[in-house]
Amino acid sequence: MTLIRKVGLVKETISTDSIGQPVKTSETREVIAELRSVTGTEFSQGRQNGLSPQYCFVISIFDYHGEETVVYDGKNYSVYRTYIADDNTIEIYTEAETGVTYG
Repeated sequence: MTLIRKVGLVKETISTDSIGQPVKTSETREVIAELRSVTGTEFSQGRQNGLSPQYCFVISIFDYHGEETVVYDGKNYSVYRTYIADDNTIEIYTEAETGVTYG
């Protein structure tokens, strides 16, 4: 069964204000993704490398611009790995993120 969901891709930028202080801003845009669980092998290898793999999101390669955060079901997930599956799709492997929330 294929699960199709809306997810947010978060692009963060750092600029400077009028007195030269860094200011971080974020922009979230929604895309359609196929939601997959990570495989047992992916989970085990990730844990060995200090990661906590959660989900794999498959999206159009044209929708992904190097974002490092995915928002799904109100929670933030950090991108730790991507894989170009074919000419049209990219797999985005994520782990749960703590602290910052986007919406």
